[in-house]
Amino acid sequence: MFDVLVYLFENCAAFQACRDADSISRQLTEAGFDDQEITDAIAWLRDLDQVTSDNVALRAPTAGAFRVYAGFEIGRLTPPGIAFLSFLETEGQLTPTQREIVIERALAVREAPVALAKLKVIVLMVLWSQQADIDALMLEELLDDGADREMH
Repeated sequence: MFDVLVYLFENCAAFQACRDADSISRQLTEAGFDDQEITDAIAWLRDLDQVTSDNVALRAPTAGAFRVYAGFEIGRLTPPGIAFLSFLETEGQLTPTQREIVIERALAVREAPVALAKLKVIVLMVLWSQQADIDALMLEELLDDGADREMH
């Protein structure tokens, strides 16, 4: 599913262009993705769209506020994933509301725990769905799968 999500990010002009499930399904089939991956990705994106439209910040965060994670969240997100979310929030790359959407979407993934590379894709999809500005360095970090790179 995550390969499909990255493909859509790289090949769709905007998140809104991914709303036509039939057209996107055909495009993904032609690109060589299997039916189950396509179905899972489209359902996940549809739910992301719904969660994003339903989620409203109740009030602005106060100085010194912090998020306490439940045990099951720690088990699914892993300490490195939680640290990454905290880093993004501290650096102003993720709002508390966006963080909650990321957590909800990560918990909706069928695998546990969610690897850091996959959590990064979830963050990317949340920011993309909200048409947030993503600077080049942040984009590189979110698309980094952790594999060693050869320096040129």
